[in-house]
Amino acid sequence: MPSAYLIDAVRTPVGRRGGALSSVHPADLGAHVLKAAFERTGLDPGLTDDVIFGCCDTIGPQAGNIARTCWLAADFPDHVPGVTVDRQCGSSQQAVAFAAQAVMSGTMDLVVAGGVQNMSAIPISAAMLAGREYGFDDPFSGSKGWQERYGSIEVSQFRAADMIAQRWEISREAMEEFALSSHRRALEAADSGRFEREIAPIDGFSRDEGPRRDTSLERMAGLKPLAEGSRLTAAVASQISDGASAVLVASERFVQEHQITPRARVHHLSVRAADPVWMLTGPIPATAHALRKAGLSVEDIDLFEVNEAFASVVLAWLDETGADPARVNVNGGAIALGHPIGATGARLLTTLLHELERREGRYGLQTMCEGGGTANVTIIERL
Repeated sequence: MPSAYLIDAVRTPVGRRGGALSSVHPADLGAHVLKAAFERTGLDPGLTDDVIFGCCDTIGPQAGNIARTCWLAADFPDHVPGVTVDRQCGSSQQAVAFAAQAVMSGTMDLVVAGGVQNMSAIPISAAMLAGREYGFDDPFSGSKGWQERYGSIEVSQFRAADMIAQRWEISREAMEEFALSSHRRALEAADSGRFEREIAPIDGFSRDEGPRRDTSLERMAGLKPLAEGSRLTAAVASQISDGASAVLVASERFVQEHQITPRARVHHLSVRAADPVWMLTGPIPATAHALRKAGLSVEDIDLFEVNEAFASVVLAWLDETGADPARVNVNGGAIALGHPIGATGARLLTTLLHELERREGRYGLQTMCEGGGTANVTIIERL
């Protein structure tokens, strides 16, 4: 089977809600990483066959096919098209998957994949809230088929995260310890310069805003639960954030013709789904499926990136897969670094690629929970 190669991967620093990136138009956020990717590689943007970007809540400044708008805002050639993907939190991971599949099919040679999200400007679930103007309270209540299958049961990521904590007997204290570790790992990575190679500074802003030096178990213990009887607090959930990311994916033919040394090869791509009410358990069966299809075991994977939508999601995944926690989210995750939902998938891949190179590892696996119960898995092989 033809291979898909990763040529480069870059991201903005992740901005906190209301922070350094909050006033930057999403098109300009996306344009920034697009320009950085081509400046770093020296490639001609006009050679690009397509631009595939992830983004959720595509209204307002994120409407109108933001992938195409980002490309044009970068002042790149008109003839290159763009398309926007919404697989909820996994949108830009799916964008990379589509890019790799296009290259592996032989129909394209250079595809830019990535994502963008300004959650300060467009709040999470803004598109769903806008639907209320048309008489719909949520995506499900007006569907006869959904109601016949699931009834009027509440579908919420917060409820799902709590259900996971209860089913896997994960205490609030265990989640807080995990969250503290995420902040400490992210700060240690930033302080040691580990993120410098993957971040393209923007307007003088070069460092992720999310990691907190002043957090502690004592401070976390003082927070109120998100709901009565819940084990969740804001401390054990991902942060609302702004950011963008981009990955250059190329064919073997393109690599040879342009004498490029690729950094990694896409070893496996897949996506699976689980119960949409539980919603966030998808990475568990998706990881098992991917390893089986790839002919690998958990022990074969040098590094994992499992999106920290909530601490309970990763802790349950660890319990079920038996993965070594020391190889999971080694530079922190979304609890510390933030989760600009449309951009996080490619951000995780960017961090994974750079850390694999730093450690001289071979295989890296990325997965994340997504709305509707889906979960993507990408396995890359460092070259």
